[in-house]
Amino acid sequence: MDSIILEALNISKTFYEPKAVKVLRDVNFSLNKGEFASIMGKSGCGKSTLLYILSTMDTDYEGDLRIDHISMKQKNEPELAYVRNEKIGFVFQFHYLLNEFSVLQNVMLPGLRLGKYSAEETEHRAFEKLKVLGIETEAKKKPNQLSGGQKQRVAIARALINDPLIIMADEPTGNLDKKNTEIVFNIFNELITNYQQTILVVTHDSEFARKTQRIIEMEDGTIIN
Repeated sequence: MDSIILEALNISKTFYEPKAVKVLRDVNFSLNKGEFASIMGKSGCGKSTLLYILSTMDTDYEGDLRIDHISMKQKNEPELAYVRNEKIGFVFQFHYLLNEFSVLQNVMLPGLRLGKYSAEETEHRAFEKLKVLGIETEAKKKPNQLSGGQKQRVAIARALINDPLIIMADEPTGNLDKKNTEIVFNIFNELITNYQQTILVVTHDSEFARKTQRIIEMEDGTIIN
């Protein structure tokens, strides 16, 4: 773990409506390749706001964000959209799968958007990601035919399709029972162990966080641990 994938450098953020409130204050930390870290803190401490900045979806902040040693600060929106698609895989509390498409097609979507591979190759890669997650037998089904745990596995496969530098997950087990929470943790852990994937998870689940390699604890917009 000697290669820095992501750096937050003195990141601060202020909301101005209805009045000025500083929600992040001089946040500094870095993530290395193959690291499994979780961000924890009470509701309102700024962890989701920070994740939106780290994922390049929020560009209105002070300080700098570097992904793969490149500053995101001067990039325009099309350039940031490309970074998001190529270098970041997203997993959310709600899986956001499209019921009009099959499981396989849902996994393919970010790959087709990136356009790095042909449609045929993208389909093959998507099926391979489903295999890694042990859910390839569901490839032709529609998402609404799957259980909640299966849907989240499909969402993880979709996040992996472009071989991202980092997976960012916002409360990925928030809607899951204990058994499926464990399955998701084990999947993330296997991705770290077998593929040197880098994973950053925002979570309220202290049990989940304790099992990650590192907890980044936040309070009142700052990192306290």
